[in-house]
Amino acid sequence: MSTNDPAALLFPAVYEGDEDAVVRLLRAGASPEAVDEEGESALYLAAVSDRAAVVRLLLAAGAEPDRLSRGTDAPLCGAACGGHTEVVRALLAAGAHPDIVEEFGFTALTWALRRGHTAVAEALLEAGADPGRPGPAGEPPLVTAAHRGSVGCVRALLAHGAGARGEALAEARRLLGVGAEAELRESLARTHGAGHASATHRHTSPEGVTVEVRLLDERGRPFAGDDLETGHAEIVALLKASTTRSGH
Repeated sequence: MSTNDPAALLFPAVYEGDEDAVVRLLRAGASPEAVDEEGESALYLAAVSDRAAVVRLLLAAGAEPDRLSRGTDAPLCGAACGGHTEVVRALLAAGAHPDIVEEFGFTALTWALRRGHTAVAEALLEAGADPGRPGPAGEPPLVTAAHRGSVGCVRALLAHGAGARGEALAEARRLLGVGAEAELRESLARTHGAGHASATHRHTSPEGVTVEVRLLDERGRPFAGDDLETGHAEIVALLKASTTRSGH
């Protein structure tokens, strides 16, 4: 593909968030539905790169918001996983289905809840995402949010009538007893094997404390990791009160 080809130049412009260049290239003939040599769509790249203005440009030029990148990845899901609220709102405004399912049965709400992105979860629920749709392993959304330890996500789901409150309460109590760090270590050992050195970090944000565990290789470099929030005690209180009120 020629370096003067608008389609070839579109992807660097999208990645860099160069709105003027994107406009010029679209006017020069680049398709808003362009895909690169690996099958990744320009819209998906903009979505996962948190380029909300570029997402809007591509959508206005005719990009289909629900077209799967590489045949597997939905732009809405990619934006939700990254916590890119403005991108999520742009895609929903352009007609993206809030419950679109990508490879392995993931929806945008599943990703938002697994990563604890409250603002994204709220935007999806407001747009009609199903607060009771099971995740890939059959887990109810409220259980996913309770496991994550995200008080904000639990509140959002409860506000939209999410069920499985008893199951979520049991999961929050379990995590409260086990502790986030121990849960993360056990999960990482199941995936990557036991015996790896590790490092634990705690990050404070307006929503609370997040615990991150990273596995280290022989040179002390991280090669895998995961994190959980630590709002399980507050979630237990919320769910106990909600279960008592609703009789669920």
